[in-house]
Amino acid sequence: MVSVDGIAVEFSGHTLFKNVSFVINENDKIALMGKNGAGKSTMMKIIASVQTANRGKIIKSEHIKIGYLPQHLLTEDDCTVSEEASKAFKEYFTLKKQLDDLNEQMMIRKDYESDEYMKLIEQSSDIGERFYNLEEVNHEAEVEKALKGLGFKQEDMNRQTSEFSGGWRMRIELVKILLQRPDLILLDEPTNHIDIESVLWLEDFLVNKANAVMVISHDRAFIDNITNRTIEVTMGRIYDYKASYSHYIELRKERRETQLKAFKEQKKFIAEQERFVERFKGTYSKTNQVSSVERMLEKLEIVEIDEVDSASLRLRFPPAPRSGDYPVIVEDLTKKYGNYTVFEQASMTIERGEKIAFVGRNGEGKSTMIKAIMQEIEVEGKCQIGHNIEIGYFAQNQASLLDPKLSVFETVDEVAKGEIRTQIKHLLGGFMFSGEDIDKKVSVLSGGEKTRLAMVKLLLEPHNLLILDEPTNHLDLRSKDVLKDALLAFDGTLILVSHDRDFLKGIAEKVFEFKDKRVREHFETIDAFLERNKAESMRDMNL
Repeated sequence: MVSVDGIAVEFSGHTLFKNVSFVINENDKIALMGKNGAGKSTMMKIIASVQTANRGKIIKSEHIKIGYLPQHLLTEDDCTVSEEASKAFKEYFTLKKQLDDLNEQMMIRKDYESDEYMKLIEQSSDIGERFYNLEEVNHEAEVEKALKGLGFKQEDMNRQTSEFSGGWRMRIELVKILLQRPDLILLDEPTNHIDIESVLWLEDFLVNKANAVMVISHDRAFIDNITNRTIEVTMGRIYDYKASYSHYIELRKERRETQLKAFKEQKKFIAEQERFVERFKGTYSKTNQVSSVERMLEKLEIVEIDEVDSASLRLRFPPAPRSGDYPVIVEDLTKKYGNYTVFEQASMTIERGEKIAFVGRNGEGKSTMIKAIMQEIEVEGKCQIGHNIEIGYFAQNQASLLDPKLSVFETVDEVAKGEIRTQIKHLLGGFMFSGEDIDKKVSVLSGGEKTRLAMVKLLLEPHNLLILDEPTNHLDLRSKDVLKDALLAFDGTLILVSHDRDFLKGIAEKVFEFKDKRVREHFETIDAFLERNKAESMRDMNL
């Protein structure tokens, strides 16, 4: 269907990858994996034909349709949500109009024997064949179903797209791609801006209704649930596994062990040959042998070990100062914006040391409740912070609060206390800052880099109540593991908002569900809550 044939990408003297070849077949569900900077997004752009390779080519089957969702989307806002999503059926409506126009002309005209009339018949036949080959669907119903599946409400359908954030506009673009039913769907971090229920809907669609899929994601649960093949980009080449992500991790470990064994054996062999050359160089009787060994060593292909960051980084929050028994008490809390009610009569009591999760679709009030707890907004009812509470708050816009004049190292150094100061470079490396990166000014960092830096800073400050709103959106798998381990060991109180099921599992001991303007308390782990609600959520979304 799609053949990647010997592609290579080079820039500024650096080879991103070279001589990469593989085939994407019908119904392949591929996870494109690799460390940040390995070239995953670049490879996806080349397959999508939005970027070209220095060498090699992409061979596609005739009439193949590819849908591509990048990480960052530039869209125009000139219509309603429903109208924008309906653009997915542009081909259908265009062909229908052309066919209707041709049929009208043939009804009006009487020159049945003319060449012009015969041309109209041929055009009508050709367009009619293309039109009737398209799947007949209820376009309005499909648009509405897909939009609701990805979190939009009925009242959102006629709102202007300009009223929505970039994350929500990204969802609209994803809906358009899914509705077009392309032969190959390319998705770069599609779950970054959607809630758990929407992720469930997307999973079901990709598994049961989509054709071939290639996805880049740091969401373990998502890629494990949808993929049957894993392609890893590392050190300029690829490894192709007919395996899900979890199975791929096991196979990769075995591969690296084999590489390491071969590397050690080759190193030993080279040392022996070099000793031979050193011993007999200049000896007349061994001249030919020495020359032969030297030529062999020059031509020897050195075994490379794949880049796997095996450095042990165990980060711990500073001990939490002792707080009162009840860090957060909420009673009969109501929040309205004009005539719109976010939630009403909400109550919750959070005890010292509890780790809780706020879950629910985007727009149901999770972030609003956090703002109420932080005393950032006015509300009706009681919202009380307990005795001796030191709040550590990570908002989705936390990156904007960093000092742009400081370097990466200076940003961390000014808050690091005690022994951890000796590990600053190690710590920054765990969050993908290494080499010259640590000397960069905050002002030149990307949005993702700033987010990761803000997380590092938070990890070093002493707090007894942590409130984290979608902290993993820009973290790779290793960085998420570092953060998760730190949160598990944290001896204070934690409120966590996240759509990342794998990250939540094992952390949250209690769940507050935000749904239909109400806040419901569930005395169960996030694991149990998700399992119990999975079937119900799937039914609600008509899966």
